[in-house]
Amino acid sequence: MVAEAVQQALKRHGVLLDAEALISASAIAGSVAAALPFLPRAQRLAINSARGEWPVLASEFFRAMTDKVDQADSAGADSADEARADGTGKPASRSVPEQASDLQSMLIEDWAGEVAGSTYLEEKFRIPRSTLHRWQRRGEVVALRKGGRKHVFPVAQFIDGRPVPGISEVLTAITNPRLAWFWLTRPCAELGGRIPLEMLREDMIEDVVGVARTLS
Repeated sequence: MVAEAVQQALKRHGVLLDAEALISASAIAGSVAAALPFLPRAQRLAINSARGEWPVLASEFFRAMTDKVDQADSAGADSADEARADGTGKPASRSVPEQASDLQSMLIEDWAGEVAGSTYLEEKFRIPRSTLHRWQRRGEVVALRKGGRKHVFPVAQFIDGRPVPGISEVLTAITNPRLAWFWLTRPCAELGGRIPLEMLREDMIEDVVGVARTLS
């Protein structure tokens, strides 16, 4: 959405870019918008404080990216060492325990989006605490441990005061709540680059759950 809006804005204001550059600029703007909310707070503050240097930093970024692409092309023959042992030629993906360990060490606010406790959900979403805790016991809602025994709940998983249909099936397949929520809220290659949570909101439950089971 951001990429499309940027592309239309550039055209409307008569920015002189060839078609390829226009598409690239718009796509990069969309990627930045998608990545920023999940950066650690310290990094977001640092980026904001350097606002006057953004053009210079952008130029340095493109130079670094070009160098990286060139290095990757020249090292093509060596990339076989990083391919899967099954001979598919695809880069080896990190194991589920490795990803779960990384998420366990990160602050929830840095990657999970907006989260809330039971008091807030009861006041703003009219979800009784007893109902929320019952959903939690049954594995029907994503509950993320914060601190000692306290749990918080990602707000995006609720529609009309109830968990999005399919959440419980995903939690059955991916039993680590942090990893399950991380997967639900990121583009998934096996789902055509779509975000699983958005697909659950569109009642595409079987597609999402099938991939979750395969990945788990």
